[in-house]
Amino acid sequence: MAIKQEEIEKLLKEGFPDADIEIQDLAGDNNHFSAKIKSSQFKGKNRVQQHQMVYKALKGKMGAELHALALTTEEK
Repeated sequence: MAIKQEEIEKLLKEGFPDADIEIQDLAGDNNHFSAKIKSSQFKGKNRVQQHQMVYKALKGKMGAELHALALTTEEK
């Protein structure tokens, strides 16, 4: 089962209200996305911790409804 880009954006905006978020459907199949997230919540966190925060915000969708996510995170 695929996930819509709008749902990914909604979940990420809920998890990171201050963030600048860019999402792209890489293959046009609602299965392979890239996301760039710039948030102040990443301050003081290493890249692994930042990505863990993103996966938590996706509420279990990663690996299930969301097959692949190329992720770029940075401090705002």
